[in-house]
Amino acid sequence: MSDTGEESLKHLDEMTCLLYLERQLDRARGLEVSAHTQECDRCRTLLRALERESRLLTRAMLEDTEPLPSRLAQFQERARRSMQWIWGLAFGLAATGIYALYTGYVQPWQQQLEQAGFGGSSLLNLLIFQGAFWKGWQSMLTLLEVLALGTLGGLAVMFFRRRFRRGSALALVFAGLCTAMALPLPASATEFRKGDRVSVPKGEVIHSDLYAAGGQIRIGGTIEGDLVVAGGDVEVSGHVLGDLLSASGQVRMTGQVDGSVRGYAGNITIKGKVGRNVMTCGGDVNLDRDANVGGSITSFSGRLSIDGHVQHDVLAMGGQANIAGNIGGSARIRSDELNIDSSAEIGGPVNFEGNKPPQVSDQAKLASPVHFERLTHGPNYSNPHYYVWQIIWTSAYILFGLVLFALMPKFSVEALSSLEKYGASAGLAVLVGAGGFVAAIIACCTVVGLFIGVSGLFLWLASLYFGLVLVSTLIGQALMGRTSEFWPLIGRLAVGAAILRILTMIPHAGWVFKYGAAFWGLGAISLALFRRFQPALATQTPPTAQPLPPNTTIGGPLPA
Repeated sequence: MSDTGEESLKHLDEMTCLLYLERQLDRARGLEVSAHTQECDRCRTLLRALERESRLLTRAMLEDTEPLPSRLAQFQERARRSMQWIWGLAFGLAATGIYALYTGYVQPWQQQLEQAGFGGSSLLNLLIFQGAFWKGWQSMLTLLEVLALGTLGGLAVMFFRRRFRRGSALALVFAGLCTAMALPLPASATEFRKGDRVSVPKGEVIHSDLYAAGGQIRIGGTIEGDLVVAGGDVEVSGHVLGDLLSASGQVRMTGQVDGSVRGYAGNITIKGKVGRNVMTCGGDVNLDRDANVGGSITSFSGRLSIDGHVQHDVLAMGGQANIAGNIGGSARIRSDELNIDSSAEIGGPVNFEGNKPPQVSDQAKLASPVHFERLTHGPNYSNPHYYVWQIIWTSAYILFGLVLFALMPKFSVEALSSLEKYGASAGLAVLVGAGGFVAAIIACCTVVGLFIGVSGLFLWLASLYFGLVLVSTLIGQALMGRTSEFWPLIGRLAVGAAILRILTMIPHAGWVFKYGAAFWGLGAISLALFRRFQPALATQTPPTAQPLPPNTTIGGPLPA
């Protein structure tokens, strides 16, 4: 026993080995421990084991993240696979909502436009690739173009200024600008006339488009292209082979237009022949007894009178509609009053929505009785379809938020945190809400920014819906607590969206909650974008300890 106690006193204990590894022993004692480990296998093995444990512990403390254990990782993978059905359900609901939206809103309007003479892409071609909205604008450098280009340039600099620091990116941008400036401009075959009195006398032929602006405009000759007029008093008694587009106080068309007549005026009178369609917006629109329209009529006016002949359909919205002529197709009218005289003849169905029943003469020749539906102002709370659509729109908000949170999780969290900065979000909501819309409209006025302007409008609307999603999520977090996990966040979004939808259904006050939440969310999105693209300031961070190499000895060189 005495020999065994003596032998144990000669060996090193764990505390002495740990103090040696941490270099806490004095020099004399450290030399004794080092000499002893060279002779004693037991103490040398203990020292190496403690050194290995100390090294592993140091590395674990320096690591930022630690991998999950195998059991937890397998459980997470099984949970992820079990949630795949939710995505299928989400996309199924999204397809159902899109179908309901298309059949309830898009398809009826599409049918009405087709009845008015606009086919699948004719309206897009009219706005972008045909007529006065495309021809001649390349050569017109106006104040609107300067404002649009300046706005777009400022936005580009704001969003990409961090990337401009790189020389390659800056060189690429300048190369693109130089290439765009070097492109040849399309040839313009357009004639411009302006003055107090602008006239094209009878017998004169203009072999191109004509743009006329003045107080009094008289067109008696032949225009082989489109005629675009802007003036106080306009009279067209000649022959226009293209379209007639007008923005005037008073327009009288007594000649012939082979294309379509489109425009806005306080008083529009058509006495001649129109080869295609008529689309007007004005105070008083009159189709004279001698007028003949080869296509359809689309009118938004205070008073519409049809005494002439219309080959196809009539789509009208306004205060009062009077029909005494011949309509070859159907008529869909929404106005306060509808009067159908004894000389009227309508070959298709007549659908009327108004505040008063229509006044129909017994001698009028109608293909079928007038279908009357009284206008309802505001939502119809007694109709079950109203609540079905509220559920569909709420589901659409939830699906929209689900996709956005899945695609942009970090930015969504930043926007949610910015939403709580009430003053900054409200200020940016007013600035971006009004400024973004105005900038997009200005860009749409020019061919240079037409595509960008339309895209900006869609982005502006999408941002408003994203703002509703953010506010709904904030409401859900206020009731159920904060979270950063994906599916609990979607659950809070669903609760908040339902509450916000109920608030928007309140009579006479629902629009305040709806638009207030949308613009509040838009301000939060703008604030999050501003913070993200703002250059980060350099901060002094203390140096962090680096992990040790695998074979480093902490307590000095360990003998072999």
